[in-house]
Amino acid sequence: MVELIRKRLVVAQQRQKKYADQTRKDREYELGDSVLLKVSPWKGVMRFGEKGKLSPRFIRRFEILKRIGPLAYELTLAPNLQQVHNVFNVSMLRKYHADARYVIEYEHVDLQPDLTYVEQHVCVMGQKEQVLRNKIVKLVRIL
Repeated sequence: MVELIRKRLVVAQQRQKKYADQTRKDREYELGDSVLLKVSPWKGVMRFGEKGKLSPRFIRRFEILKRIGPLAYELTLAPNLQQVHNVFNVSMLRKYHADARYVIEYEHVDLQPDLTYVEQHVCVMGQKEQVLRNKIVKLVRIL
């Protein structure tokens, strides 16, 4: 009876190891590579200059200064992050791939001293009326 339980435990452990090994990726970075840093945001807590419920999981692009052991890397951090230790585990890093398709072109916006701006509509792309139970709502699509 005890041997049967042990065999089943060994089989279960092997199965779990197989599943874990399928998703595990051995990652190595070279000196000078650009990486994104993974952060775990907490609601209402300001970390790494980002605040809020929808703060990003990976922040900014950093450069690798040197390798500290098989799983740790030292990064060049911005001056505003000087209170954060600059050595991170490989699990907190993701390789940065520069892609011209993801470069966002933006127009210059004239900001007022109170950080507001006036929106300028280019054209009306379409109009339609949506009929609800007891009223009609006009919808306008503007570029």
